[in-house]
Amino acid sequence: METKFNYKSPGRVNLIGEHTDYNGGYVFPCALSMGTYGAASRRGDEIIGLSSANFDLRCEAQLSELVNDPAHDWANYPKGVAAEFQKMGHKIGGFDLFVKGDIPNGAGLSSSASLLVLTAVVINDLFGCGLSAKEIALLTQRVENDFIGVNCGIMDQYAVSFGRKDHALLLDCNKIEHEYVPLDLGEYVIVISNTNKRRGLADSKYNERRGECEAALALLQKECDINALCELDVKTFEAHKHLISDPILLKRASHAVYENARTLAAVKVLNDGDIVQFGKMMNDSHASLRDLYEVTGTELDTLAAAAQKADGVLGSRMTGAGFGGCTVSIVRGDAVTAFKESVSAEYPQADFYVAETGDGAGCIV
Repeated sequence: METKFNYKSPGRVNLIGEHTDYNGGYVFPCALSMGTYGAASRRGDEIIGLSSANFDLRCEAQLSELVNDPAHDWANYPKGVAAEFQKMGHKIGGFDLFVKGDIPNGAGLSSSASLLVLTAVVINDLFGCGLSAKEIALLTQRVENDFIGVNCGIMDQYAVSFGRKDHALLLDCNKIEHEYVPLDLGEYVIVISNTNKRRGLADSKYNERRGECEAALALLQKECDINALCELDVKTFEAHKHLISDPILLKRASHAVYENARTLAAVKVLNDGDIVQFGKMMNDSHASLRDLYEVTGTELDTLAAAAQKADGVLGSRMTGAGFGGCTVSIVRGDAVTAFKESVSAEYPQADFYVAETGDGAGCIV
């Protein structure tokens, strides 16, 4: 008998604004049509039963004994969400959750945030907890930070919660406010290219980069009344960057400030219909992530370089945390087949997805 999935949570791709979210800046993601599906039902006991069509692991856990167990692998994510609901004082009971995802795992398209938000939507619905989409985004970010141990910002969970088809979100990660921007690319489409090098965020240098940014911020705070790097505009940063004597910390801070300014400028040109300039800013973003933030690597750089010189391409950059994962490119629709061929000639391991935007997480009929 075919499983009836009654919940869906999308993946996301970030078009520009990378490693700015936890620095209090702007990001510009969109939710994807691919995502994580869930079939869920309440139980009459205090046990969570977790299973997946994608992995052999099945897991049962007592609501009173929810801890991060490495042996439970992916199941730690829904366990963490249930633990956080209880920590907030919500009374929940046992439930069964069966999930199936079509987001490439470890590709930087937020399969983890998709699973977290899916579980939160399930618990919120099954037990009538009444949380808003924003509360769910914040709850699931706390799970990623505290239960899983990845010191991520709010972007992934927020984009998954608030996605809207045919739109991207300009998200102010400092105020945690957003506006929807129509994603009208005309004859162009978004193509995601997967390096097929898994990232493993918790084991990467992601947390190290955040620590470097916090160290740079502390130095700037000697003269600047700020709580986050991206509160500085470029002019003010240039006037005070002498406070950062460590060249590594200076590079990290420079990326955050300039990428934040670039994101706002890129959204403006997109709104003005200048997608050619938007593509150039994507290229500039990748160069900054490569040279200043140093989170790309051979695989992502090879893919981006191959894409940037292909016919019919306006721009290409790494997307997500880096250290593997995917690039995102703006490609003319009639050039997609040739694009895949030319990029594959330089990076044969690549897989390609023509991205379709989707709505945020919720119940489905």
